[in-house]
Order: sequence, then C-alpha cells, then structure tokens
Amino acid sequence: MTDEATTPEPDDHGAEEHRFLAHHFSSHKQQFEAGKLGMWIFLVTEILLFGGLFCAYAVYRANHPYIFLYGAQFLDSTLGAINTCVLLFSSLTMAWGVRCAQLGQRRGLVICLSLTLLCACGFLGIKYVEYSHKIHDGLLWASQFNPNEHAVETEQENVSEHDVHEPSFVAGLTDDQKELAKQRIGVFFSIYYLMTGLHGIHVIAGMAAIVWVLIRGAKGHFGPYYFGPVDFVGLYWHLVDLIWIFLFPLLYLIH
Repeated sequence: MTDEATTPEPDDHGAEEHRFLAHHFSSHKQQFEAGKLGMWIFLVTEILLFGGLFCAYAVYRANHPYIFLYGAQFLDSTLGAINTCVLLFSSLTMAWGVRCAQLGQRRGLVICLSLTLLCACGFLGIKYVEYSHKIHDGLLWASQFNPNEHAVETEQENVSEHDVHEPSFVAGLTDDQKELAKQRIGVFFSIYYLMTGLHGIHVIAGMAAIVWVLIRGAKGHFGPYYFGPVDFVGLYWHLVDLIWIFLFPLLYLIH
C-alpha cells in the first residue's frame, strides 16, 4: 500500500514533465542549475579572452595615442551607434523569448527568436558595409597596410584643404604627429579588426545556437519544466551584446 501511495502510475502529464530530463539528474531543477553553472563557467572564459584584448587595447593606445586619435576619424560612429541599438533590441527580444519558453508560449518564443536572428543579421550586414569600405580604401591591419595607399593619401589631402571637415581631435595634432600616425595607422586597424572580427565570430556562433533552439521551440520542446537551453543561449547572447557595448565607445567614441 505504501509503495502504491508514493509511486503513482505515470500519466501523460508526468511523461511530458520528464520528457527531457536526463537520466543522471533527479529533477528538472537540478538539471537546470547544473547547466547554468556550466554556462557561467564558459562565459567567464569568454570574459577572460576579451579582457586580455581590452588590456592589449589599453597598452597600444597608451603607447601610440596619436595613431588612435588619427585612426578614429575613419570609423563611422553613426553605423556603430545603429549596431549598438540593434544589439540592445536583440537582447530585449532574447530575454522575452526566454520568458515565452518558461510559460510554454510556442508562438511567442518563435517570434522572439526570429526577431533576435533578424537583428543579428542586421548587425553583421552593417559590419560588412564598414569592412568593405575600409578594405576598399586600403585601411588594413599592420602587416597588410600600405602607408602610400592612394585612398588614405587622398582623404588626408582633402582634410588639409578643407579644415572644416577635419575632426577636432585630429586638428589638435601637429603635422609631425599626423604624419607619424598616417604611416603607422595599421596598428590601430590591427586592434580594430581583431576585436570587432572576433566579436563578429561570436555573433555568428550565437546565431547558430539561436537557430538550434528556434527549431526545437517550433517543435514544442520547451515549457515550464524544461527551458534551460533557451536560457543558456540567452545568457551567451547577452554577453555578446555586452562586449559590443564596451567595444563601441572604446573604438568609435573615445578621442
């Protein structure tokens, strides 16, 4: 009698509740907490990776301040600001998607994840425009940069003839400082391509993860008992957004 009372026959609701519970976990709560701990450990390694890059940025900027001041004029802060808004909106839709997964709202989850993917595509599209323009103008990393490239030479000549178009933070440099910066601007773009390129790779990885949970969400795999994968992907996506929030002012705004 005791066994029958404490171990009821499984019904459809119980089967659904334990549908995605791994055999080595005693409950969905334990499974979720273990997964979240693992995700946070992974995110810490990502923070250490980009933390090292931020330190490299600080060292190079401290040693070559004129190069960074000169190089900043070739970055489009408007496009950078648009990308920042796009990623912030994608964080909202991602967080909303996690909530939909918790409530078992399949349609809402699919819509939110689709909007997040759309924002990610928009972000990469804007970065493509930025990259293609700079590569066309010969603004490359140090090993590939040619200081005699006509695009850089012409742009600097135009600035000299029309001082009104020269940014104030560049106008404050002496001619010798500008010449030195022009010759070694590849240092600035080495940092720029490394940091933004690595961030772009993380955006692509995040998109792949979002597609995975989107497909599963469309199949109705997530609900109040099981929503961990959506939550973990959301954490990763928020970190990707946070990294860009640091990259944008460091590269585009600080003069």
